[in-house]
Amino acid sequence: MKAPWRGTPLFVQVLALVIVSLLAAHAISTVVIFSLPPPTPEIYRLSDVVKALRSPGVTAVADAPPLVVRLGRKPVDESTPHMRGRRWREDTRRSLATSLQVAPSRVVIQTQGPRRLLFWSQQPDRSFEVRIGRPPAGPGRMRPPPGGSPPPSVAGPGSRAAPQFEERVIFAPFKIGVEQADGRWLVARPQPSFRLESWQGRILLTLLLSILAIAPLAWLFARRLSAPIAAFAKAAERLGRDPRAPPLEISGSSEVAAAAEAFNQMQERLRRYVEDRTAMVGAIAHDLRTPLTRLRFRIEGAPDEIRSRLAADIDQMEAMISATLAFVRDATRAAAREKLELSSLVESVLDEAAETGADAAALPSERLVVEGDPVALRRLAANLVENALKYGHRVRGRVFAEDGCAIIEFEDDGPGIPATDQERVFEPFYRGEPSRSRETGGAGLGLAVVRSVARAHGGDVVLNNRSGGGLTVRVSLPL
Repeated sequence: MKAPWRGTPLFVQVLALVIVSLLAAHAISTVVIFSLPPPTPEIYRLSDVVKALRSPGVTAVADAPPLVVRLGRKPVDESTPHMRGRRWREDTRRSLATSLQVAPSRVVIQTQGPRRLLFWSQQPDRSFEVRIGRPPAGPGRMRPPPGGSPPPSVAGPGSRAAPQFEERVIFAPFKIGVEQADGRWLVARPQPSFRLESWQGRILLTLLLSILAIAPLAWLFARRLSAPIAAFAKAAERLGRDPRAPPLEISGSSEVAAAAEAFNQMQERLRRYVEDRTAMVGAIAHDLRTPLTRLRFRIEGAPDEIRSRLAADIDQMEAMISATLAFVRDATRAAAREKLELSSLVESVLDEAAETGADAAALPSERLVVEGDPVALRRLAANLVENALKYGHRVRGRVFAEDGCAIIEFEDDGPGIPATDQERVFEPFYRGEPSRSRETGGAGLGLAVVRSVARAHGGDVVLNNRSGGGLTVRVSLPL
Protein backbone atom coordinates (compact mmCIF):
# COMPACT_ATOMS: atom_id res chain seq x y z
CA MET A 1 0.00 0.00 0.00
CA LYS A 2 1.39 3.37 -1.00
CA ALA A 3 2.03 5.75 1.89
CA PRO A 4 -0.17 8.89 1.70
CA TRP A 5 2.85 11.19 1.99
CA ARG A 6 4.89 9.53 -0.77
CA GLY A 7 5.47 12.01 -3.55
CA THR A 8 4.25 14.94 -1.45
CA PRO A 9 6.58 17.98 -1.65
CA LEU A 10 8.79 18.47 1.38
CA PHE A 11 7.50 22.03 1.81
CA VAL A 12 3.95 20.74 2.20
CA GLN A 13 5.04 18.12 4.75
CA VAL A 14 6.88 20.69 6.90
CA LEU A 15 3.94 23.08 6.70
CA ALA A 16 1.56 20.29 7.70
CA LEU A 17 3.77 19.39 10.69
CA VAL A 18 3.80 23.01 11.89
CA ILE A 19 0.01 23.35 11.53
CA VAL A 20 -0.67 20.05 13.28
CA SER A 21 1.70 20.98 16.11
CA LEU A 22 -0.01 24.35 16.64
CA LEU A 23 -3.48 22.79 16.58
CA ALA A 24 -2.41 20.08 19.01
CA ALA A 25 -0.86 22.62 21.41
CA HIS A 26 -4.00 24.80 21.34
CA ALA A 27 -6.24 21.78 21.78
CA ILE A 28 -4.29 20.63 24.82
CA SER A 29 -4.37 24.14 26.29
CA THR A 30 -8.14 24.30 25.82
CA VAL A 31 -8.63 20.91 27.46
CA VAL A 32 -6.47 21.89 30.44
CA ILE A 33 -8.24 25.24 30.86
CA PHE A 34 -11.77 23.81 30.78
CA SER A 35 -11.12 20.58 32.67
CA LEU A 36 -9.24 21.93 35.71
CA PRO A 37 -11.00 24.02 38.37
CA PRO A 38 -10.22 27.74 38.51
CA PRO A 39 -7.24 28.69 40.66
CA THR A 40 -8.01 29.66 44.26
CA PRO A 41 -6.87 33.23 45.01
CA GLU A 42 -4.96 34.17 48.14
CA ILE A 43 -7.37 36.24 50.26
CA TYR A 44 -6.39 38.44 53.21
CA ARG A 45 -8.79 40.11 55.63
CA LEU A 46 -8.13 43.71 56.47
CA SER A 47 -8.13 42.76 60.12
CA ASP A 48 -5.10 40.55 59.44
CA VAL A 49 -3.40 43.44 57.64
CA VAL A 50 -4.12 45.80 60.57
CA LYS A 51 -2.77 43.21 63.02
CA ALA A 52 0.44 42.84 60.95
CA LEU A 53 0.95 46.63 60.70
CA ARG A 54 0.66 46.93 64.47
CA SER A 55 3.44 44.33 64.97
CA PRO A 56 6.14 44.74 62.29
CA GLY A 57 7.87 41.58 61.20
CA VAL A 58 6.31 38.37 59.95
CA THR A 59 2.68 37.64 60.87
CA ALA A 60 1.11 34.26 60.17
CA VAL A 61 -2.21 34.22 58.35
CA ALA A 62 -4.62 31.29 58.09
CA ASP A 63 -4.87 29.68 54.63
CA ALA A 64 -2.46 32.20 53.04
CA PRO A 65 1.24 33.04 53.08
CA PRO A 66 2.40 35.16 56.04
CA LEU A 67 2.35 38.96 55.90
CA VAL A 68 5.70 40.76 56.05
CA VAL A 69 5.90 44.31 57.40
CA ARG A 70 9.09 46.30 56.87
CA LEU A 71 10.17 49.91 56.75
CA GLY A 72 10.58 50.89 53.13
CA ARG A 73 9.67 53.28 50.35
CA LYS A 74 6.17 54.53 49.70
CA PRO A 75 4.26 52.11 47.43
CA VAL A 76 3.01 53.49 44.15
CA ASP A 77 -0.68 54.26 44.56
CA GLU A 78 -2.31 52.84 41.44
CA SER A 79 -5.13 55.03 40.32
CA THR A 80 -8.32 53.29 39.21
CA PRO A 81 -10.01 54.70 36.11
CA HIS A 82 -13.48 53.49 37.09
CA MET A 83 -15.56 55.42 39.58
CA ARG A 84 -16.55 52.32 41.52
CA GLY A 85 -12.92 51.19 41.74
CA ARG A 86 -11.88 54.54 43.22
CA ARG A 87 -14.79 54.37 45.65
CA TRP A 88 -13.82 50.90 46.85
CA ARG A 89 -10.21 51.99 47.31
CA GLU A 90 -11.24 55.07 49.31
CA ASP A 91 -13.57 53.02 51.48
CA THR A 92 -10.81 50.53 52.25
CA ARG A 93 -8.30 53.34 52.84
CA ARG A 94 -10.63 54.97 55.36
CA SER A 95 -11.35 51.62 57.04
CA LEU A 96 -7.62 50.97 57.49
CA ALA A 97 -6.98 54.53 58.68
CA THR A 98 -9.76 54.22 61.27
CA SER A 99 -8.43 50.88 62.56
CA LEU A 100 -4.85 52.23 62.73
CA GLN A 101 -5.95 55.66 64.02
CA VAL A 102 -4.10 57.60 61.31
CA ALA A 103 -5.22 60.03 58.65
CA PRO A 104 -6.50 58.40 55.39
CA SER A 105 -3.96 60.43 53.41
CA ARG A 106 -1.15 58.54 55.16
CA VAL A 107 -2.41 55.15 53.86
CA VAL A 108 -1.47 53.96 50.36
CA ILE A 109 -2.86 50.78 48.76
CA GLN A 110 -1.20 49.20 45.72
CA THR A 111 -3.04 46.36 44.01
CA GLN A 112 -3.24 44.81 40.55
CA GLY A 113 -6.54 45.77 38.99
CA PRO A 114 -9.62 47.66 40.24
CA ARG A 115 -11.47 44.65 41.64
CA ARG A 116 -9.04 43.52 44.33
CA LEU A 117 -10.88 45.29 47.20
CA LEU A 118 -13.85 43.15 48.29
CA PHE A 119 -15.70 42.20 51.44
CA TRP A 120 -16.97 38.87 52.75
CA SER A 121 -19.80 37.85 55.09
CA GLN A 122 -20.89 34.78 57.06
CA GLN A 123 -24.38 33.41 56.33
CA PRO A 124 -26.77 31.83 58.87
CA ASP A 125 -26.06 28.39 57.33
CA ARG A 126 -22.37 29.01 58.21
CA SER A 127 -21.36 29.41 54.55
CA PHE A 128 -19.36 32.41 53.39
CA GLU A 129 -19.95 34.84 50.56
CA VAL A 130 -17.42 37.10 48.83
CA ARG A 131 -18.99 40.07 47.05
CA ILE A 132 -17.84 43.14 45.15
CA GLY A 133 -19.40 46.39 46.32
CA ARG A 134 -20.10 48.44 49.38
CA PRO A 135 -20.89 46.63 52.65
CA PRO A 136 -24.49 47.39 53.64
CA ALA A 137 -24.88 49.73 56.62
CA GLY A 138 -27.05 48.79 59.52
CA PRO A 139 -27.19 46.72 62.65
CA GLY A 140 -26.36 43.53 60.74
CA ARG A 141 -22.80 44.68 60.13
CA MET A 142 -20.44 43.03 62.64
CA ARG A 143 -16.79 42.27 63.06
CA PRO A 144 -15.56 38.66 62.87
CA PRO A 145 -15.57 36.77 66.13
CA PRO A 146 -12.32 36.49 68.07
CA GLY A 147 -10.00 33.74 67.04
CA GLY A 148 -10.61 34.21 63.34
CA SER A 149 -13.02 32.37 61.12
CA PRO A 150 -12.92 29.85 58.30
CA PRO A 151 -11.58 30.90 54.92
CA PRO A 152 -14.14 32.56 52.69
CA SER A 153 -16.09 30.57 50.13
CA VAL A 154 -18.78 31.52 47.71
CA ALA A 155 -22.41 30.91 48.70
CA GLY A 156 -24.85 29.50 46.23
CA PRO A 157 -26.73 31.88 43.98
CA GLY A 158 -29.92 33.31 45.33
CA SER A 159 -28.79 33.34 48.98
CA ARG A 160 -30.47 36.38 50.59
CA ALA A 161 -30.10 35.57 54.30
CA ALA A 162 -28.87 38.44 56.47
CA PRO A 163 -25.19 38.01 57.34
CA GLN A 164 -24.04 37.57 60.90
CA PHE A 165 -20.89 39.59 60.20
CA GLU A 166 -18.99 40.92 57.22
CA GLU A 167 -15.50 42.29 56.59
CA ARG A 168 -13.44 43.60 53.73
CA VAL A 169 -10.84 41.37 52.15
CA ILE A 170 -8.05 41.99 49.64
CA PHE A 171 -6.54 39.61 47.08
CA ALA A 172 -2.78 39.10 46.75
CA PRO A 173 -0.51 40.47 45.44
CA PHE A 174 -0.71 43.86 47.12
CA LYS A 175 1.28 46.41 49.12
CA ILE A 176 -0.20 48.59 51.85
CA GLY A 177 1.92 51.43 53.17
CA VAL A 178 1.35 53.60 56.24
CA GLU A 179 3.38 56.76 56.74
CA GLN A 180 5.01 57.05 60.15
CA ALA A 181 5.54 60.17 62.25
CA ASP A 182 9.22 60.35 61.22
CA GLY A 183 8.32 60.33 57.51
CA ARG A 184 9.24 56.71 56.86
CA TRP A 185 6.76 54.17 55.51
CA LEU A 186 5.68 50.91 57.06
CA VAL A 187 4.86 48.56 54.17
CA ALA A 188 2.89 45.30 54.47
CA ARG A 189 2.78 42.70 51.74
CA PRO A 190 2.44 38.91 51.41
CA GLN A 191 5.69 37.09 52.02
CA PRO A 192 7.36 36.24 48.67
CA SER A 193 7.71 32.52 48.05
CA PHE A 194 9.55 30.46 45.49
CA ARG A 195 6.71 28.04 44.95
CA LEU A 196 4.84 27.97 41.68
CA GLU A 197 1.54 29.77 41.54
CA SER A 198 -1.45 27.78 40.37
CA TRP A 199 -1.53 29.55 37.00
CA GLN A 200 2.19 28.93 36.55
CA GLY A 201 1.69 25.24 37.29
CA ARG A 202 -1.05 25.07 34.68
CA ILE A 203 1.14 26.68 32.07
CA LEU A 204 3.91 24.18 32.80
CA LEU A 205 1.39 21.33 32.68
CA THR A 206 0.12 22.55 29.32
CA LEU A 207 3.67 22.81 28.01
CA LEU A 208 4.56 19.32 29.24
CA LEU A 209 1.44 17.75 27.73
CA SER A 210 2.08 19.56 24.44
CA ILE A 211 5.65 18.24 24.35
CA LEU A 212 4.49 14.70 25.10
CA ALA A 213 1.84 14.88 22.39
CA ILE A 214 3.98 16.48 19.68
CA ALA A 215 7.32 14.72 20.39
CA PRO A 216 6.33 11.39 18.73
CA LEU A 217 5.08 13.23 15.65
CA ALA A 218 8.26 15.31 15.46
CA TRP A 219 10.38 12.17 15.95
CA LEU A 220 8.63 10.35 13.11
CA PHE A 221 8.97 13.35 10.82
CA ALA A 222 12.66 13.77 11.67
CA ARG A 223 13.25 10.08 10.92
CA ARG A 224 11.50 10.41 7.57
CA LEU A 225 13.48 13.55 6.78
CA SER A 226 16.87 12.13 7.75
CA ALA A 227 16.43 8.64 6.27
CA PRO A 228 16.87 9.74 2.62
CA ILE A 229 19.97 11.77 3.55
CA ALA A 230 21.52 8.74 5.26
CA ALA A 231 20.63 6.62 2.23
CA PHE A 232 22.33 9.15 -0.06
CA ALA A 233 25.49 9.03 2.08
CA LYS A 234 25.56 5.22 1.96
CA ALA A 235 24.96 5.25 -1.80
CA ALA A 236 27.80 7.72 -2.37
CA GLU A 237 30.17 5.60 -0.26
CA ARG A 238 29.05 2.47 -2.09
CA LEU A 239 29.58 4.17 -5.45
CA GLY A 240 33.19 4.93 -4.44
CA ARG A 241 33.77 1.26 -3.61
CA ASP A 242 31.85 -0.29 -6.49
CA PRO A 243 30.88 1.80 -9.54
CA ARG A 244 28.69 -1.08 -10.72
CA ALA A 245 26.53 -0.99 -7.58
CA PRO A 246 22.75 -1.19 -8.14
CA PRO A 247 20.90 2.13 -8.52
CA LEU A 248 19.61 4.00 -5.51
CA GLU A 249 16.01 3.37 -4.46
CA ILE A 250 14.53 6.05 -2.19
CA SER A 251 10.85 6.67 -1.53
CA GLY A 252 9.68 9.92 -0.03
CA SER A 253 8.87 13.44 -1.07
CA SER A 254 9.00 14.63 -4.65
CA GLU A 255 12.28 16.48 -3.94
CA VAL A 256 13.88 13.30 -2.58
CA ALA A 257 12.66 11.27 -5.55
CA ALA A 258 14.10 13.84 -7.96
CA ALA A 259 17.45 13.81 -6.15
CA ALA A 260 17.56 10.00 -6.22
CA GLU A 261 16.82 9.99 -9.94
CA ALA A 262 19.61 12.55 -10.57
CA PHE A 263 22.03 10.46 -8.47
CA ASN A 264 21.23 7.31 -10.43
CA GLN A 265 21.71 9.13 -13.73
CA MET A 266 25.07 10.48 -12.53
CA GLN A 267 26.16 6.98 -11.50
CA GLU A 268 25.16 5.57 -14.88
CA ARG A 269 27.02 8.33 -16.76
CA LEU A 270 30.17 7.77 -14.69
CA ARG A 271 30.02 4.04 -15.31
CA ARG A 272 29.62 4.50 -19.07
CA TYR A 273 32.39 7.12 -19.14
CA VAL A 274 34.89 4.87 -17.37
CA GLU A 275 33.94 1.87 -19.48
CA ASP A 276 34.22 3.84 -22.71
CA ARG A 277 37.65 5.23 -21.81
CA THR A 278 38.89 1.81 -20.72
CA ALA A 279 37.53 0.14 -23.84
CA MET A 280 39.20 2.77 -26.00
CA VAL A 281 42.59 2.17 -24.37
CA GLY A 282 42.14 -1.59 -24.76
CA ALA A 283 41.22 -1.24 -28.43
CA ILE A 284 44.26 0.93 -29.15
CA ALA A 285 46.58 -1.49 -27.36
CA HIS A 286 45.09 -4.45 -29.21
CA ASP A 287 45.36 -2.76 -32.62
CA LEU A 288 49.03 -1.91 -32.01
CA ARG A 289 49.94 -5.59 -32.06
CA THR A 290 49.35 -5.88 -35.81
CA PRO A 291 51.91 -3.24 -36.94
CA LEU A 292 54.39 -4.58 -34.37
CA THR A 293 54.08 -8.02 -35.88
CA ARG A 294 54.75 -6.59 -39.36
CA LEU A 295 57.81 -4.75 -38.01
CA ARG A 296 59.15 -7.97 -36.54
CA PHE A 297 59.03 -9.66 -39.94
CA ARG A 298 60.55 -6.68 -41.75
CA ILE A 299 63.62 -6.43 -39.51
CA GLU A 300 64.70 -9.97 -40.41
CA GLY A 301 66.75 -8.59 -43.30
CA ALA A 302 68.39 -5.82 -41.27
CA PRO A 303 72.05 -6.03 -40.07
CA ASP A 304 72.55 -7.96 -36.86
CA GLU A 305 73.55 -4.94 -34.73
CA ILE A 306 70.42 -3.03 -35.83
CA ARG A 307 68.12 -6.07 -35.74
CA SER A 308 68.92 -6.83 -32.10
CA ARG A 309 68.16 -3.30 -30.98
CA LEU A 310 64.93 -3.16 -32.98
CA ALA A 311 63.86 -6.52 -31.60
CA ALA A 312 64.46 -5.31 -28.02
CA ASP A 313 62.32 -2.24 -28.63
CA ILE A 314 59.55 -4.33 -30.16
CA ASP A 315 59.68 -6.75 -27.20
CA GLN A 316 59.36 -3.84 -24.80
CA MET A 317 56.38 -2.43 -26.72
CA GLU A 318 54.67 -5.82 -26.77
CA ALA A 319 55.22 -6.16 -23.01
CA MET A 320 53.68 -2.76 -22.45
CA ILE A 321 50.72 -3.66 -24.68
CA SER A 322 50.23 -6.92 -22.78
CA ALA A 323 50.33 -5.06 -19.46
CA THR A 324 47.84 -2.52 -20.81
CA LEU A 325 45.44 -5.21 -21.98
CA ALA A 326 45.72 -6.97 -18.61
CA PHE A 327 45.01 -3.66 -16.87
CA VAL A 328 41.96 -3.03 -19.07
CA ARG A 329 40.73 -6.59 -18.61
CA ASP A 330 40.97 -6.37 -14.83
CA ALA A 331 39.34 -2.93 -14.77
CA THR A 332 36.34 -4.03 -16.85
CA ARG A 333 35.90 -7.43 -15.22
CA ALA A 334 32.74 -7.49 -13.09
CA ALA A 335 33.94 -9.74 -10.30
CA ALA A 336 31.75 -10.81 -7.41
CA ARG A 337 32.86 -9.42 -4.07
CA GLU A 338 33.05 -11.51 -0.96
CA LYS A 339 34.26 -11.30 2.59
CA LEU A 340 37.93 -12.14 3.00
CA GLU A 341 40.55 -11.98 5.72
CA LEU A 342 43.29 -9.52 4.72
CA SER A 343 46.17 -10.71 6.87
CA SER A 344 45.95 -14.23 5.39
CA LEU A 345 46.01 -12.81 1.86
CA VAL A 346 49.04 -10.61 2.57
CA GLU A 347 50.90 -13.42 4.34
CA SER A 348 50.34 -15.79 1.43
CA VAL A 349 51.75 -13.25 -1.06
CA LEU A 350 54.83 -12.66 1.14
CA ASP A 351 55.35 -16.39 1.64
CA GLU A 352 55.27 -16.98 -2.11
CA ALA A 353 57.91 -14.27 -2.58
CA ALA A 354 60.06 -15.77 0.20
CA GLU A 355 59.88 -19.22 -1.45
CA THR A 356 61.68 -17.78 -4.50
CA GLY A 357 64.57 -16.68 -2.29
CA ALA A 358 63.48 -13.05 -1.80
CA ASP A 359 63.88 -11.28 1.55
CA ALA A 360 60.16 -11.04 2.34
CA ALA A 361 58.50 -11.56 5.70
CA ALA A 362 55.13 -10.93 7.36
CA LEU A 363 55.01 -9.01 10.65
CA PRO A 364 52.39 -9.73 13.37
CA SER A 365 49.03 -8.55 12.03
CA GLU A 366 45.43 -8.15 13.12
CA ARG A 367 42.75 -10.44 11.77
CA LEU A 368 40.56 -8.05 9.76
CA VAL A 369 37.73 -8.93 7.39
CA VAL A 370 36.78 -6.76 4.42
CA GLU A 371 34.40 -7.18 1.51
CA GLY A 372 36.17 -7.10 -1.84
CA ASP A 373 37.41 -8.81 -4.97
CA PRO A 374 39.94 -11.48 -3.90
CA VAL A 375 41.73 -11.55 -7.28
CA ALA A 376 42.10 -7.77 -7.49
CA LEU A 377 43.28 -7.42 -3.88
CA ARG A 378 45.78 -10.22 -4.36
CA ARG A 379 47.15 -8.48 -7.44
CA LEU A 380 47.40 -5.25 -5.41
CA ALA A 381 49.51 -6.96 -2.75
CA ALA A 382 51.62 -8.78 -5.33
CA ASN A 383 52.43 -5.55 -7.21
CA LEU A 384 53.52 -3.80 -4.01
CA VAL A 385 55.69 -6.72 -2.91
CA GLU A 386 57.27 -6.93 -6.36
CA ASN A 387 58.07 -3.19 -6.40
CA ALA A 388 59.51 -3.32 -2.88
CA LEU A 389 61.80 -6.23 -3.78
CA LYS A 390 62.84 -4.66 -7.09
CA TYR A 391 63.79 -1.25 -5.68
CA GLY A 392 64.26 -1.92 -1.93
CA HIS A 393 65.66 -5.51 -1.98
CA ARG A 394 63.62 -6.51 1.10
CA VAL A 395 60.00 -6.14 2.19
CA ARG A 396 58.07 -6.41 5.44
CA GLY A 397 54.27 -6.40 5.47
CA ARG A 398 51.53 -6.25 8.08
CA VAL A 399 47.79 -5.54 8.46
CA PHE A 400 46.17 -3.47 11.21
CA ALA A 401 43.07 -1.35 11.90
CA GLU A 402 43.09 2.44 12.08
CA ASP A 403 40.20 4.96 12.11
CA GLY A 404 37.64 2.43 10.91
CA CYS A 405 39.82 1.21 8.03
CA ALA A 406 41.98 -1.82 7.40
CA ILE A 407 45.58 -0.76 6.65
CA ILE A 408 47.91 -2.89 4.51
CA GLU A 409 51.46 -1.62 5.06
CA PHE A 410 54.66 -2.61 3.25
CA GLU A 411 58.15 -1.33 4.07
CA ASP A 412 61.37 -1.66 2.07
CA ASP A 413 65.00 -0.50 2.37
CA GLY A 414 65.25 1.23 -1.00
CA PRO A 415 66.16 4.84 -1.81
CA GLY A 416 62.56 6.03 -1.45
CA ILE A 417 60.70 8.34 -3.83
CA PRO A 418 61.14 12.14 -3.95
CA ALA A 419 58.14 14.06 -2.65
CA THR A 420 57.63 15.67 -6.06
CA ASP A 421 57.19 12.24 -7.68
CA GLN A 422 55.04 10.53 -5.05
CA GLU A 423 51.85 11.34 -6.98
CA ARG A 424 53.27 10.97 -10.49
CA VAL A 425 54.32 7.36 -9.89
CA PHE A 426 50.62 6.41 -9.83
CA GLU A 427 50.15 7.65 -13.39
CA PRO A 428 49.97 4.89 -16.03
CA PHE A 429 53.29 4.21 -17.81
CA TYR A 430 55.24 6.61 -15.57
CA ARG A 431 58.52 5.10 -14.34
CA GLY A 432 60.68 6.63 -11.68
CA GLU A 433 63.62 4.47 -12.82
CA PRO A 434 65.29 6.52 -15.59
CA SER A 435 67.09 3.75 -17.45
CA ARG A 436 63.85 2.49 -19.03
CA SER A 437 65.39 -0.99 -18.91
CA ARG A 438 63.05 -3.99 -18.68
CA GLU A 439 65.55 -5.57 -16.32
CA THR A 440 65.41 -2.79 -13.74
CA GLY A 441 61.91 -1.40 -14.28
CA GLY A 442 58.47 -2.47 -15.43
CA ALA A 443 55.92 -1.01 -17.78
CA GLY A 444 54.87 1.67 -15.31
CA LEU A 445 51.43 0.19 -14.56
CA GLY A 446 52.09 -1.52 -11.22
CA LEU A 447 51.24 1.38 -8.92
CA ALA A 448 48.47 2.56 -11.26
CA VAL A 449 46.82 -0.84 -10.81
CA VAL A 450 47.32 -0.63 -7.03
CA ARG A 451 45.58 2.76 -6.77
CA SER A 452 42.82 1.70 -9.16
CA VAL A 453 42.05 -1.41 -7.09
CA ALA A 454 42.23 0.47 -3.79
CA ARG A 455 39.90 3.24 -4.94
CA ALA A 456 37.51 0.74 -6.51
CA HIS A 457 37.11 -0.70 -3.00
CA GLY A 458 36.49 2.71 -1.43
CA GLY A 459 40.04 3.17 -0.16
CA ASP A 460 43.30 4.74 -1.30
CA VAL A 461 47.07 4.31 -1.26
CA VAL A 462 49.77 6.73 -0.07
CA LEU A 463 53.57 6.69 -0.07
CA ASN A 464 55.85 7.93 2.72
CA ASN A 465 59.64 8.01 2.89
CA ARG A 466 61.02 6.47 6.08
CA SER A 467 63.28 8.61 8.24
CA GLY A 468 65.98 5.92 8.35
CA GLY A 469 65.77 5.23 4.62
CA GLY A 470 63.34 3.22 2.58
CA LEU A 471 59.70 3.60 1.58
CA THR A 472 56.42 2.84 3.35
CA VAL A 473 53.32 2.08 1.29
CA ARG A 474 49.97 2.26 3.11
CA VAL A 475 46.76 0.95 1.52
CA SER A 476 43.55 1.79 3.37
CA LEU A 477 40.34 -0.19 2.80
CA PRO A 478 37.03 0.42 4.61
CA LEU A 479 36.08 -2.25 7.12
